[in-house]
Amino acid sequence: MFTQQQLMSILSSLPDPAFILTRSGRYAAIFGGRDLRHYHDSSGLVGRSISEVVKEEKAKWFIAEIEKALESSGLQIVEYELSGSDINGAGDGPSHSLWFEGRIQALDFQVEGESAVVWVASNITDKNEIQQELRQLSETDALTGLYNRRKLIETLDRRLEIFRLEESQTSVLVFDLDNFKQLNDEMGHQAGDAALVEIARLCRQVLRQNDVIARFGGDEFVVVMPSTHRRDALEIAERLRARVPIVLRETLHRDATISGGVSEFDRPDCFSSDILKRADEGLYLSKRAGRNRVSAL
Repeated sequence: MFTQQQLMSILSSLPDPAFILTRSGRYAAIFGGRDLRHYHDSSGLVGRSISEVVKEEKAKWFIAEIEKALESSGLQIVEYELSGSDINGAGDGPSHSLWFEGRIQALDFQVEGESAVVWVASNITDKNEIQQELRQLSETDALTGLYNRRKLIETLDRRLEIFRLEESQTSVLVFDLDNFKQLNDEMGHQAGDAALVEIARLCRQVLRQNDVIARFGGDEFVVVMPSTHRRDALEIAERLRARVPIVLRETLHRDATISGGVSEFDRPDCFSSDILKRADEGLYLSKRAGRNRVSAL
């Protein structure tokens, strides 16, 4: 139907690059990749090995995926990232991270004495960025930029599983702004929102990098503290509590405090909601005791 010259022209016109890679990781041939908006010119790779082109760890990954495709003889689909730091040779790689979907199929013939695969690489960087943005929107509170209830529960479920398997403790702080309704009534909802935003900013400053901070709803916040026992979490919560009046006095010119409750996982806990319930009980204990304090249960 087509002459050999026509077939070669068709293959070279493919928008996505198709790499012929041998079992040892050598680039035997490259077809396509004509869409220069998404791909660099790869013609210079022919005859070179993957280990010459990318760093050792990344090269091992590529060769392992080639081996999987050869062993299964079926189509393998993988997603992977490439950045300038992955490439051997300064300036040879992309200036920013690129994401690809690789479709890998074993060939039913050998290429220069070796088993080989065809690896079609599709640039999915734009799609990946959109997915990341959508994921962030689905996990983030619009006002404060903190995580939302959905992400909080997901984090607690994962930490409970780790606690059961590895006995690595996690503590939780639940707190809210004292007399928040009064602040809204006297100064307006914009002032209330401003107070919540300031508290979120303060949490990022005072709390540790691996602590997960979420706005649970209204003026209630939850902090998940991995690898932290209750007594240590209480100390961290106290530092936060002490800073709140100072910050809100500077920004809102009004005295305001927080009350909170701290708890840690317990062996009878079946659900992540169990630790939230105890920390919440600690919060209300602080309210009944006069506010502007943190109680541990």
